[in-house]
Amino acid sequence: MIILKTAKELDIMKESGKICSRALKEAGKAVEPGVSTEKIDEVVRKYLKSQGATSSSLGYSGFPKNCCISVNNEVIHGIPSADRIIKSGDIVSIDICSKFKGYHTDNAYTFECGDVSENAKNLLKATKESLFEGIKVAKAGNRIGDIGHAVESYVKAHGYSVVRDFVGHGVGVELHEDPSVPNYGLQGHGPRLMPGMTIAIEPMINEGSGKVSVLKDEWTVCTLDGKLSAHFEHTVAITPNGPVILTDPS
Repeated sequence: MIILKTAKELDIMKESGKICSRALKEAGKAVEPGVSTEKIDEVVRKYLKSQGATSSSLGYSGFPKNCCISVNNEVIHGIPSADRIIKSGDIVSIDICSKFKGYHTDNAYTFECGDVSENAKNLLKATKESLFEGIKVAKAGNRIGDIGHAVESYVKAHGYSVVRDFVGHGVGVELHEDPSVPNYGLQGHGPRLMPGMTIAIEPMINEGSGKVSVLKDEWTVCTLDGKLSAHFEHTVAITPNGPVILTDPS
């Protein structure tokens, strides 16, 4: 069931989204050579607490940390660890879900650490741009398939692949709500977008094949061919006047 939000609920989600996005910004500042992913997770925990918010990830289906941090060929759901040390040249995807005043928001960004390769830079650029291609068509009256089609068309034109095993989702009252928001699809297909819908659009784009596997920790998703992956995400509200990015730190 798709949960439509009232104007009052959307105002709360804007507050929640700003906190979530600023937590992501603080996490990005901590991405430096020699820093552990656990240290970044602690930055996130402290920032959310300072704002009266909590991590939606901590304890979700047993997830043990406050955010997901995935490095290089890790796509999503990487578990922060004191043993995972970031090096110059790494790309670091940080996914933060937080809850504030009863409402969840969700965002992600892939950060560069030190001097990264041109291949990595190009992947990040295309993935980030594909997110905004998807947001452009997230308009009332369009359909979920229009978003996925926009994302996939953009990245395929740049030689990249969409991860199909994991998708975006509705978000708000619950961390994961209907509808699913794939990064692939057919124009004019899928649930119709309506004012009051709040969705997490999150391209997960691979340098090589779109195929993935899950590590023995039962969380970390990696590219099957070992090539790089990038992940960018915003929580977006569908309004009569067009899409509104709720996870906007400004």
